[in-house]
Amino acid sequence: MVLGVTVGAFVYGDSNTRLASATQRIAAFDTDRSGGLNETEFNASRTETDITFAQADRNKNGEATSAEIEKAPTKTQTELAGYFKILSDIFLRLIKMIVAPLVLTTLTVGIAHLGGGAAVGRIGARTMGWFITASLVSLGLGLVLVNLFKPGVNFPVTLETAVADVSSVATSNFSLAEFITHVFPTSIVDAMAKNEILQIVVISLFLGIALQSLGKKTERVTEIMEQVAFLMLKVTGYVMAAAPLAVFGALAYTVSLQGLGVIADYGRLVGTFFLALFILWALLIAVGFLILGPRVFKLIWDVRAPGLLAFATASSEAAYPRLLEQLERHGVANRVVSFVLPLGYSFNLDGSMMYCTFAVMFIAQAMGLTLTWDQQLGMLLLLMVTSKGIAGVPRASLVVISATLPAMGMKPEWIALVLAVDAFMDMGRTATNVIGNSIACAVIAKWEGLLSDPKKDQPAVEAVLGSGESGSARPANH
Repeated sequence: MVLGVTVGAFVYGDSNTRLASATQRIAAFDTDRSGGLNETEFNASRTETDITFAQADRNKNGEATSAEIEKAPTKTQTELAGYFKILSDIFLRLIKMIVAPLVLTTLTVGIAHLGGGAAVGRIGARTMGWFITASLVSLGLGLVLVNLFKPGVNFPVTLETAVADVSSVATSNFSLAEFITHVFPTSIVDAMAKNEILQIVVISLFLGIALQSLGKKTERVTEIMEQVAFLMLKVTGYVMAAAPLAVFGALAYTVSLQGLGVIADYGRLVGTFFLALFILWALLIAVGFLILGPRVFKLIWDVRAPGLLAFATASSEAAYPRLLEQLERHGVANRVVSFVLPLGYSFNLDGSMMYCTFAVMFIAQAMGLTLTWDQQLGMLLLLMVTSKGIAGVPRASLVVISATLPAMGMKPEWIALVLAVDAFMDMGRTATNVIGNSIACAVIAKWEGLLSDPKKDQPAVEAVLGSGESGSARPANH
């Protein structure tokens, strides 16, 4: 992680040093054409530093702002960053390859072993109750803190100088009818191919309940599903071996293009947001302590690896397979974690919910708009609904924000104000999502009496992914 930041900072700093040097040399060429640089030398300098004459001339005449000079990535930066990004892109593609079959098999088997339709309904009700409460707390806490610290007031960077590629952010108008319809798949193949987690959950519910109702007639099918789950967990182990390279590539790519200096410009926003995440972590852990006791600290320690992976890659999907393993190793029953975790990835994104509140309020403050408390409460309820409608969409938080801004009387393109530091803030909110879902799984398992002592009842996944042991074993039917 540190190596990735260091290399990225070196690339970013070296490119901007050469850009400033080229601007000075061009100024010298214009000042003294006879004794300074000749035109051939100037053109070579321009090519070497990957800047156009027009851009350099704007720098010389003072027409370009300092933000544009320092932040606009050069061609060299973009190319080098692209090579770093290959590492994280390959890793994320491999993760996407295993997530759908892993969710389908583990959730189907988990439901098949729950013991009856009543158990499914009870766990589902408790799970959704926890998710809705956690979402409201996350949104409310974010709303209070952003009003308290006001990170957008007197913001020094205007919309025109914000570095952003708004074209990459999808916009959408939330439709409850479309959302409900989209939850139900038209094809199991299509849902698996597109990694539509909610649709895969629906498919798994039908398959799991059907296997449960048929009992001994489909025991062989259930065993095959268990074996496929073990197979995917083994593949997960191979993919996770490349995680350090992915972390290096992701961080080097981000820092190479944006540098660490961009955090200084947005210091109040980034600092306030991470303080809010820290408070949210403390609140989640405190509630976990009330239910789980001191064991909650062991839980946080056990999921540190998937949490750090989520932070470095800013991808919840990247952390899913390892998080599934670690929760089982902690003692959460397979049937619970296989049911709760996939739902959590769609309905329990605590960090992302808080970020949506922060971003919308920050934009309003930066643009000099004042939202009444009635408007802010309306925004909170709107975010509560729209955030569920785009679960699983890439850069989902930005899609939610861009869809919410018009409802608050703001332009969707104003989202450009937060894009410059979105990559850094995405790391924090993604890691928070992992922590929130980990605590949720453990709490639901505790309520169901399915949270075992890992020292006495190690999950069967340990036999598959443990210290090189061979053979196979069926999942423990906790």
